Amino acid sequence: MARHVFLTGPPGERWAAGRGPQSSELALPRPRTRRTSAPGEEAGRRHRPDPVARRRRCRVGQYVVDVTSFELALPILRNVGSGGPGRRVCVIDEIGKMELFSQPFIQAVRQTLSSPGTVVLGTIPIPKGKLLALVEEIRSRPDVKVFSVTKENRNLLLPDIVKWVQSSGK
Repeated sequence: MARHVFLTGPPGERWAAGRGPQSSELALPRPRTRRTSAPGEEAGRRHRPDPVARRRRCRVGQYVVDVTSFELALPILRNVGSGGPGRRVCVIDEIGKMELFSQPFIQAVRQTLSSPGTVVLGTIPIPKGKLLALVEEIRSRPDVKVFSVTKENRNLLLPDIVKWVQSSGK
């Protein structure tokens, strides 16, 4: 049986499967995200008049990726397997284009997936266009179960996800 569980599907659907009435069975907090912006800028957008500075920044579509900010969580991800005996569940939302600008993040994800006693519950995007190397590496691992989440099945998947997470690593 696979040890790690990943959800994939259209944006907005992946975590919807974990928000049903029985989601407390996972004993995990709901993911929270927020947009950030500098003073005087529209939320989620960065306007840079300097075209040279604009090219140096990591971008995904209209968004500038603040790699330094999300790398603040790396010590937690790196140390998830060092919490002593027992099984640990690590939630990673999400492994996508923005996160792959960080080599330390990629290394930490690989380390976490290889940590004995650690179960990863995460989200990955559906394959489209140019495939993302780390995402495809995760998708093809023999110790990963991938659930495809759609509007039609998202309310039915939660019991299966709970079962996989609870039985993983035993």
